[in-house]
Amino acid sequence: MNRTLKDYSILLLKGMGMGAADVVPGVSGGTIAFIVGIYDELINSIKSINAHSLKLLFTGKIAEFRKAINANFLLSILLGIGISVFSLAKIITWLLTDHPILVWAFFFGLVLASTWFVAKDIKERNIKTLISFIIGTAVAYYVTVATPAETPSNLLFIFLCGAIAICAMILPGISGSFILVLLGKYFFIMDAVKSLNILILAVFACGAFIGITTFSRVLSYTLKNYRNNTLAVLTGFMLGSLNKVWPWKETVATYTDSHGVIKPLIEENILPNAHIAEAVGLMIAGFAIVYFLEKLSAKTNEK
Repeated sequence: MNRTLKDYSILLLKGMGMGAADVVPGVSGGTIAFIVGIYDELINSIKSINAHSLKLLFTGKIAEFRKAINANFLLSILLGIGISVFSLAKIITWLLTDHPILVWAFFFGLVLASTWFVAKDIKERNIKTLISFIIGTAVAYYVTVATPAETPSNLLFIFLCGAIAICAMILPGISGSFILVLLGKYFFIMDAVKSLNILILAVFACGAFIGITTFSRVLSYTLKNYRNNTLAVLTGFMLGSLNKVWPWKETVATYTDSHGVIKPLIEENILPNAHIAEAVGLMIAGFAIVYFLEKLSAKTNEK
C-alpha cells in the first residue's frame, strides 16, 4: 500500500490514541485500533514478523525485511504509542488519583460506543455468535472483578507480565493495563516508565515482543476463518469491561505500595453520587469521539 506523509501522520495519531488507552486500566488500545480501522492490518503486520522475515533482516536484506513486515506502518503506530505512554503516564496516573470519576466517565462513553460499532461488523447473527458473545462478556466481567495478586518483582516475572499484558492490549475490551493491575505490577511498570528504568522496561518489552508475535498468529487465524464469532467474542469483551470503567466506585480494600502510598485494591460499583452532570457530559464526549473516528475511518477506507 502506497502511503503519503499525511497518511503516516494520521497513523501516528492513531497510535497515540492506542497508547493513551493502554495507559488506563480497563481500556484497551485494541479497541482504539478497531474503531479507527487499522485492527486487521495491525494484526497481520505483527504476524508477518516470523522466521522468514527475520532471516531477511539477519542476512542484510533490510529493504525486503521492511516490506515483508509492513515496517513503515508498524513504526508509525509504535512511535505514536510510545509518545503517548511516555508523555501521558504521569498525567493519567494523576488524573486517576485526583479526578477518577471524570476520567472513568469519559472512557465509559468511549468503550460503550466502541461496543456498538464492533457489533455492527458482525455480518451473521446466529446461535454460535450469541454463545461467543456471552462467553466474551462473561470472561471480561470475571477479569474486572478478580482480586489483584501479590506477585514477585524478579526479571522473569516482569518478562511474563509483558508477554501476558501485550496479548490483552491488542484485544478490544481486555485492558493490558488492568491485567497488570491483576498481576500486581501496574504501578510498578508505571513507575519504571516515569523513572526510565531501562532494565525493567527492556525486560518487559522483550516479553511483550514474544507475546504479541505469538498471539497475533492465533488472532489473525480466527479473524480470517471465524470472523463473525471472533467479533462476537470481542464485542462481549468490551461489554463485560464496562463493569471496570463504571465511574462511581467505592473502595472496600486497600494496599500499601513500595513507596508507602495507600492505594485501592478492591473496588465496588455504586450508584452515581457525585459530579453527575460533568460525568454524563464526558460520557457523551467519549461516545461522540468514537462516532467521529469511526466515520472518519470509513471515509478514509473508501478512498
